Order: sequence, then structure tokens, then C-alpha cells
Amino acid sequence: MLKKRAIRNFVLVGIATLIGLVLTIFSFDIPFTCYTFKGFAGGIQLGLDLKGGVMAVYNCEQSSESEGSLSDQIDATITRLSSLILADYPEATIVKQGDNQIRIEVPDVDDPDEVLGLIGEPAKLEFKKENSESAEAVLTGKDIKSAEYQYDSTSNQHGVRLQFTTEGATKFHELTGELAPNKGKLYIFIGGQLFSEPEVQSVIADGVTFISGSMSSQKEAEAYATKILSGTYSVDLELSEKNITTATLGENALFLSIIAGLVGLVLIFVIMYVVYKNMGLLANLSLIIYVVIYMFLLSILPFVQLTLPGIAGIILGLGMAVDGNIVVFERIKDEFKTGKKIPASFKAGFKRATITVLDSNITTIIASLVLAWLGTGTIRSFAYTLLISIVVSMFTTLVVTRGLLNWALPFNSTNYKKYGLKKGEVELNGTEEIQKEQIAEEAK
Repeated sequence: MLKKRAIRNFVLVGIATLIGLVLTIFSFDIPFTCYTFKGFAGGIQLGLDLKGGVMAVYNCEQSSESEGSLSDQIDATITRLSSLILADYPEATIVKQGDNQIRIEVPDVDDPDEVLGLIGEPAKLEFKKENSESAEAVLTGKDIKSAEYQYDSTSNQHGVRLQFTTEGATKFHELTGELAPNKGKLYIFIGGQLFSEPEVQSVIADGVTFISGSMSSQKEAEAYATKILSGTYSVDLELSEKNITTATLGENALFLSIIAGLVGLVLIFVIMYVVYKNMGLLANLSLIIYVVIYMFLLSILPFVQLTLPGIAGIILGLGMAVDGNIVVFERIKDEFKTGKKIPASFKAGFKRATITVLDSNITTIIASLVLAWLGTGTIRSFAYTLLISIVVSMFTTLVVTRGLLNWALPFNSTNYKKYGLKKGEVELNGTEEIQKEQIAEEAK
């Protein structure tokens, strides 16, 4: 009965692992759909050093028009930048660096200068009641919530749909209420130049308006929309650092890293089997399951962006996963040398090793969390990949490997050589064994 159950469990785990490997490695078209499944490994987001792209760091200075602390203004600017950049570059990352800097990374871009120009040349947006550059602005960019392209079929015009913030909507309502009775004009300045002077014919209370000016195409209107958004920053930005990475270097580095990882994994499999025999064989199966789960998590977690330091975190995590199995197996060997039977040695070995494995991994988890919290860019990539790896390795070591060993016992619970175990120098009979265990418990 136990053998049948163990066979069934091994077959199910083997099938699930095989399916997981196929989903991890291969990409294929899903039948009857237009979707191509890239595989877990192919679905991982790549950073600048692997995929190429542009990285920029901006110094932030407090704007005279903005209220609140510099830190709050930077957070608000990051939100604005995210709305501006992520619409066209969804894999971009915009994060705060230090106390007064914003770091922007946009992988896999064809025209880095276009991205930098969009960020670095904001167009100040102002609504005025007079056609004068020196006139006081009634509304500014900080009152704008969103700006996006819109086509007005009634007037057959391309333009920009503006949505105001709650405070901005109130100001705009009052402004249009003042101008509408006399059909007065509203003067809109972008970048210090008069952009449009629409005639206000009605009061606008919903905080949404449409401006067209002289925009003759969708592309031109979209360009104005992005300029308007870039003029809504809460801080003044000054380019401090710029770095453009080509994809060729990253592709070579990724290819060599994959080759190195595969070679290392094969060597681990061989060494584990040579040293620990059947226990090593089951540990190798556990490591394969670890790889499948790990690749799946890296592909679905949105905050993971793989870089070269991130690959270092993967390799380090793999080493920690192997180390956990080695700690368990060495404890099992120690228990067997005291004269315990194989099942008792397995149970006692895992019990003794659990505290050691948890202790070493939890300290690494704490270090990874600190790096993820305080680090930026590639440092965070390293921290995330290492953190995920440690969590998965603890699961596979303490749960998967233990389960596989317990399923193996019905097939062999007496031939210790097949598990790479060795007896101690003195074999203990029942009485001597009990006495030794009592002494050991008293010593604890």
C-alpha cells in the first residue's frame, strides 16, 4: 500500500515537474488565439544592462510654485513621470534616489534622445485672462490631473483633453463662469508662448475641457499632450547623469550567464549524486522544482527587472538552495552514525537541520529586505532575486526534499549505502543505544 502510494506521488510530481520545465524553457503559440506564450524564462523583464536602453538621473530642486516638503514634491513628480513615460514605455522604472534625485530607466528604446527630451524639456502650462506673457496665471500645470489626445468629431479637430484636479476644477469653473457671459477669451500659454485663445461660451463645471489650437494631426496633438504633462512637475529637474547602453553587450552577457548557470547546475547534480547517492538524486529533483517555481515567480512579479547583479542573486540563491540540502543530509548522516535506523535518522536529521536552515536563511532575507528598501536600480534587482530565491529554497529544502525522502523509504529503509550513509566506528545494540540517547538528551 505504501509503495503504491509512493509510486503514485512520484509519478504525479514527475509529470508536474516535466510540464513546469516545458513552460519554463519553451515558447509557443496558444491554439485558437493570437497569444504567444514566451515561457517563464522568456517572460522575465530585463534591465538596461541586458536589454539596452537609457538611464537618466535628475537632480530635483524645490519649485517656487509648489507647496509642501521637497520629499513630497519629488513623490508627486514621480507620479507625473510615471503617467508620462509608462504609457509608451511600460517596462520603464522611475524611482527616488537619495534625498533629492530621481532615477529613470527605460529599457529597449529605439530613440533615447526622444525620451530624454520629453523628460528634460518640460513645457510650462498657464491659463491667463490676458494675452500677455507677464500676466498672472489663473491656472498652472499643478492644477492638471491628466492630458491625453482626443479627436473631436463635431469640429473635426485633433486636440488635447484636459482633466483638472479637484482644486483646479473649482478654479476653472470660476474662471469660465466669469468669462462665459461676455464670451471672453481664455489665453493658454505653453512654454511661455501663446498656444490657443479659445472663446469661452459656457460655464464648465465638470473639470474637463478640450483644447485644439493649431494641431493638424494626431501625432502633433499627442506631442502637445506629453509636453503639457511634462510641465506639471512639482519640482525643477536638472539632468545629472545620462547613460545609454547598447543591447549587444547585454545579449552577450545574458547568453554567457545562462551557459555558466547550466554548467554549474549540471556539476551540482553530479556532485550531489556522487556524495549522497539516492538522497542526492532526490535533492536534484527538488532543485529542478526549485528552478521551475523560481522562474515562474520572476516572470509574474511586476517589481522584478532582471539585471546582471540580479543574475548574481539568482546564482547565489541557487547555492543557498543546495547548501540547505547539504546541511540536512549531513545531519542525517550524523544521526545514522549514532546507531539510529534510516527512518529515524531522516526524521531526526530534518529536525536538527531545520533551525540551522531557518537561521541562515532568515538573516539573508533581512539583508535582502534592507537592500531592496535602501538600494536603487541594479542593487534592488539583486535584492529581489536573492529574496525570492531564499524563500523558494527554504520551501523546497524543508518541504519538497523531506516529502521526497519520506516517499523513498517504502522502497528502501535498510540499505544505508544507497543513501550515501556510513555507520559509526562502534555499532550500538539496543541497550547501549538507549543509554547514549539518554546521555545526549541530558547534555542538551
